[in-house]
Amino acid sequence: MTTKCNLFIAVVALLLAGCGSQPKNTGSSAGAPGSIVISGSTALLPLVKESAVEYQIAHANVKISVAGGGSRVGITQVAQRAVDIGDSDIPAPNEPSLVDHRVAVVTFGIVVNPQTGVKNLTTAQIRGIFSGKITNWNQAGGRGGPITIINRPRSSGTRAVLVKTILGGKEPSESGLTQDSSGTVAAMVAQTPGAISYVGMAYVKPSQQTAVSIDGVGPADANVLRNTYKYWSYEHMFTNGQPSAQVAGFINFVTSGTPLLRRLKFIPVSQVKGG
Repeated sequence: MTTKCNLFIAVVALLLAGCGSQPKNTGSSAGAPGSIVISGSTALLPLVKESAVEYQIAHANVKISVAGGGSRVGITQVAQRAVDIGDSDIPAPNEPSLVDHRVAVVTFGIVVNPQTGVKNLTTAQIRGIFSGKITNWNQAGGRGGPITIINRPRSSGTRAVLVKTILGGKEPSESGLTQDSSGTVAAMVAQTPGAISYVGMAYVKPSQQTAVSIDGVGPADANVLRNTYKYWSYEHMFTNGQPSAQVAGFINFVTSGTPLLRRLKFIPVSQVKGG
C-alpha cells in the first residue's frame, strides 16, 4: 500500500510541475487564433471598419470584429484583455501595460444644425454655450431660437479633447441631451433645430451639419497642420503588451493606408508636428 501511495504522489507532483511550467502570454491575445477583436473610439470607427473590410479581403484567414463604445471603454477593455485592440482619441498614461500605436490624426468639428445660420463661433461663445450661459442663438450671431446641446458621455474621447482644447478644462453642462456614438450625434444635429454638438469630421455632411470655424479658423487639414485649428487629436490603437504578428499587421495596414485615411477625413501621423 505504501508503494502505491508513493507512486500516486509522484505522478501528481509531475502533473502539477507540468502545469506550473506553461509559458505566460505577455502579448495582446483576446481573440481566438485567426481573429482580431477591437473596441473603443467611435471617432476612429469609420477608419477601422473600412480598413477591416479591406484587410480581410486580402487576408481571408483573418476575421476582424469591430465595436465602438468610446475611448475609455476601449482603454479599459484592452487593459483587461477583453479585446486585442483598444481604440482611443486620448492617451492612457495610467495603464503602463498598454503599448500605444498612433495610427492617424482626427480633426473634430463643433457642429450645428444649418438652420441656426451660424458659421463661426469664438472660443468664448463656445464656452458660454456649453456652460449653459448662452441659451439662444441670437446671443451668438445666429437667427434666434433655443440652443439644444447634444453631449457625448464621459467615456467619450471626443468630449475629453473638447474639454482640454476648447473648454479650458471645464466639463460641459449636462442640461441637454447625451448620445453615446458619433454617428447618432451627427444624425441628431441634422434633425434637431438649434442643435450643437462635437464630432469627428468623418461624420460631417455639409448638407446636414455645419462644422463652424473657431475664432475664424475652419476645421481644414491645412489649419491642423499649421496648428492654427486646435480641436484635433492623435488616434491611438492600444495593445496590452507588444501585439502579435497578426495584430501588428492590421495596425500597420491602418497606419499606412493613406488614400483611405484621406477619403475618411483623417490625416497621416507623419504629416503632423506638435500635439
